[in-house]
Amino acid sequence: MSVADVKKNTDQRMQKSLETLRADLAKVRTGRAHTGILDHVMVDYYGSQTNLSQIANVTLIDARTIGVQPWEKKMIAVVEKAIREADLGLNPSTQGEMIRVPTPPLTEERRKEMVKLVKGEAEDAKIAIRNIRRDANEGLKKLVKDKECSEDDERRAQDEIQKLTDKFVAEIDKQVIDKEKEILTV
Repeated sequence: MSVADVKKNTDQRMQKSLETLRADLAKVRTGRAHTGILDHVMVDYYGSQTNLSQIANVTLIDARTIGVQPWEKKMIAVVEKAIREADLGLNPSTQGEMIRVPTPPLTEERRKEMVKLVKGEAEDAKIAIRNIRRDANEGLKKLVKDKECSEDDERRAQDEIQKLTDKFVAEIDKQVIDKEKEILTV
């Protein structure tokens, strides 16, 4: 393993942490409808738990309503029940072969809770980034100990890893600010 490998590995792991944060933030409801809200709804499909998107077409009807159209008519009631029981605060209603899922407007109190949740997710992501930095620095120390790189190379690499850490932490902060604005916009 070389210094370049340590840096590349660190960059990739930090990138994954940032992508995980983005995915987690996408799940946070903002008062507007978006199909991502239902991404984690599991439906009892003939005895096995199946992701909603694999048994139904999920679309936006308008800014506040999601449309769910199961591919099999007999699954309509099962899908509606799964959405209701997913603990998302949603109350679906069936109209013919379409399940309409209106997203209720968020109260001021609920918006503040959402912001706290977002900040908690961001803090978790920052901790992950710092842990990756620590692992990288330990890897660099091991390279020096095994005489695979010089102490000067180690210091330079540690500076680069710190810059990388700062870059990702700044990106996390930017993501949080954007999501906060989105949540607090009525």
